[in-house]
Amino acid sequence: MPSRLRIVLAGGLGALPFAGVGWQVLHHLEGLRRLGHRVLYLEDTGRWPYDPDADSLCSDARPAVRYLGALMRRGGFEGTWAYRDAAGGRLYGIGERALARELRAADVLINLSGITVLGDALRRIPARVYLETDPVLPQLEVATGRRFTIELLASHTHHFTYGANFGAPDCRVPIQRFTYRPTLPPVILDWWRAPARPRGQRPFTTVGNWRQREKDFVWEGRRLRWSKHTEFLRIVELPRLTRVPIELALAHAPSDPGIARLAAAGWRIRSARPLSKDPEAYRSYIRASAGELSVAKEQNVVLRSGWFSDRTATYLAAGCPAVVQDTAFDAALPTGRGLLAFRGQAQAAAALAQLVADYRVHSAAAAEIAREYLRAETVLGRMIESL
Repeated sequence: MPSRLRIVLAGGLGALPFAGVGWQVLHHLEGLRRLGHRVLYLEDTGRWPYDPDADSLCSDARPAVRYLGALMRRGGFEGTWAYRDAAGGRLYGIGERALARELRAADVLINLSGITVLGDALRRIPARVYLETDPVLPQLEVATGRRFTIELLASHTHHFTYGANFGAPDCRVPIQRFTYRPTLPPVILDWWRAPARPRGQRPFTTVGNWRQREKDFVWEGRRLRWSKHTEFLRIVELPRLTRVPIELALAHAPSDPGIARLAAAGWRIRSARPLSKDPEAYRSYIRASAGELSVAKEQNVVLRSGWFSDRTATYLAAGCPAVVQDTAFDAALPTGRGLLAFRGQAQAAAALAQLVADYRVHSAAAAEIAREYLRAETVLGRMIESL
C-alpha cells in the first residue's frame, strides 16, 4: 500500500450523538490524519437519526446533522464528511459525486464499532476493517449461527477487536470462523492533558448508562448481561469501605430502585445527560476528576475478553488513574500503578486507598500508560501497517 492512504471511517454519530462516541470518532479521524492519511467520515447506517435535544429517535435528520457538523468543525474536518439520511436518502456534507469519487479512490475502509452494513460501493474498497469496540456479543452470535452477524463480519477483509485477551487460556469467548487481531482504544494525548492541580477531595467518577434492557445473551445456560447496573450493584457498599468520594454520572431513570440503593450507600449520583450532549463538558468533567472508578459489562467480566474502555483511555491521558473492573485487560496493559483492576468491592476499596496514598506516582503512571500504549498515532499506525 502507498504510505499516504485514502481512508473511509464509517461510524454512527447521527444515530448515537453522545459525547463519548463523538470523542471516539474524533480520536480515530485525528490519529489517522496525523499519520499523514486522507480521511473521510461516512455515516450510512440505515438507522433513524437521534435528536439529542428531544432525547429520542426522530424522522428529521436535521438535529443529527447539526450535531455532526458541529463536531466535525470542532475537529477541523469540515468538508470531509458525509451523512446519509435513513428516512429520505438525502446526503448531507459532501455531495453525491464527491462521495462516489472518494469511495472509488479509497484504499481502506474502517467500520468503527461494526455499525455499518457494507453496500456494494464499500465492498469494492480493497481493505475493509471491522473494528470491534464492544466484543463478546458478536462472537456469541457467530457461535450460535446468527446469519446477519456472520455475513456482516464476512464482508470485511480484516477483523480487529478491543478483546485484548482473545485466544488466551482463560478467555471463554468462543472464537469461530474469523481471526481477530487485538487492538486498544486510541486517544489524542494533547486533547486530554490536564494542568497540574491539587489533589484535594476531588471525586473518582465515571460516565455511562445505568440500565440497558437489550443485548443480554444466554450462553452455556447462563444469562450474560449487557447492562452495567448489575455490576455496580455487586459493589454497592464500596463507599462505606473508603473515604474517597465516588460520583457516577449516569443516564438513568430517577425512579429506578437501583439508583436509590446506590444513593443510600453513599454514592454521589448525577445525570449524565448534560455531559453526553456537550463534548467539551464531558472532557472537562473527566479532566477535573481525581480518577475513574467503573465496572464493565458482565459479558466481558465473566468470559474474560480483555475489553478496555476508550473512556478509561481518556482518564489515563488526563493523568487521572483508574480503578476498573477486571476483564483480563492486563493481557495488553500494565496494571498496578496508574491502572488497577478489581474483582470485588474489597479489592476496589484497597485499590482506591493505594491510589490516594501515593497519588502523584499513580497520576504520572496513568499518563505514561496512555503515552506508551494508547497514543492514537501508535495504535492506529500499527493497525494500518498490519493490513
